Amino acid sequence: MPRTVAELLRDATERFRASGSESARLDAELLLGYVLGLDRSSVLAHPDAPVSDGQAQHVEALVERRETGEPVAYIRGTKEFRSLVFMVDERVLIPRPDTERLVDVAFERARDRLAAAARPAGSAPFSIWDMGTGSGAICISLAVLLRQGGYLPYVRLLASDVSPLALGAALENAVAHGVADAIELRPGSLFSVEPALGPVDLLVANLPYIPTDALAGLPIAVTFEPRLALDGGPDGLTLIRRLLVGLPAALAPGGQALLEIGSDQVERLASAVEEALPGWTLKTHADLSGRPRVAQIDPPHEAGSGR
Repeated sequence: MPRTVAELLRDATERFRASGSESARLDAELLLGYVLGLDRSSVLAHPDAPVSDGQAQHVEALVERRETGEPVAYIRGTKEFRSLVFMVDERVLIPRPDTERLVDVAFERARDRLAAAARPAGSAPFSIWDMGTGSGAICISLAVLLRQGGYLPYVRLLASDVSPLALGAALENAVAHGVADAIELRPGSLFSVEPALGPVDLLVANLPYIPTDALAGLPIAVTFEPRLALDGGPDGLTLIRRLLVGLPAALAPGGQALLEIGSDQVERLASAVEEALPGWTLKTHADLSGRPRVAQIDPPHEAGSGR
């Protein structure tokens, strides 16, 4: 007799809890919906629906993978971010909800600058550089928002990553969202990209910021993600300090940098900014939980501008 949706959900949830998942029920709903080709609400609306033997076997195979700790996003091959669906696999870090705040602030800054004054015909476009793009979630989300607002023709979007595999994933996602022609993808680490970039108006980056010693205490699912995209060095700020040193040459007049950071790193980052960039200002923007998540770094002439 075929098993039902409710039975498979119950069994998968129990197994995920036993294996240490912090989101056991959600994991079960997402994986069952993936196999059945349904969204979560449809899965929950029909608990007594029968599941074919072939589908049940497929569910079993995915449950076994999740029990080992493999992230649901990698198993399904997709992750939602800002209501967009991104293809993800072992090449890239899985986009987190916290990073949506970085996109929000970056779009606000770009929109405000573009709306403040008309750009004369023939003038250089407003330039945005997404450093360490990974899956491309940040720059692609920005491209979609800018397109919706009618600003995209006046913007130059650049994205770089040290990993050629990550750049491949970013290109696939850009094509899927119809913005591949609006984003220039460049290989390279931090400011060493090919070909070299001139100063930009807005630099956004979600660089690795987890302290090395803290990695061992993270959920097992994190071990499936690229360590290169997670390890921020002894205090989590190794790459960010290197970025700070290069900011004066990387930003155009009136330019600005927006960085995602750990909520407990504000004081250390403030000290790093003071040391590397005397006279520059640091402002933070909170995430939905009220914790500092986005660091806004402005050169001296931006102080008191309120931007």
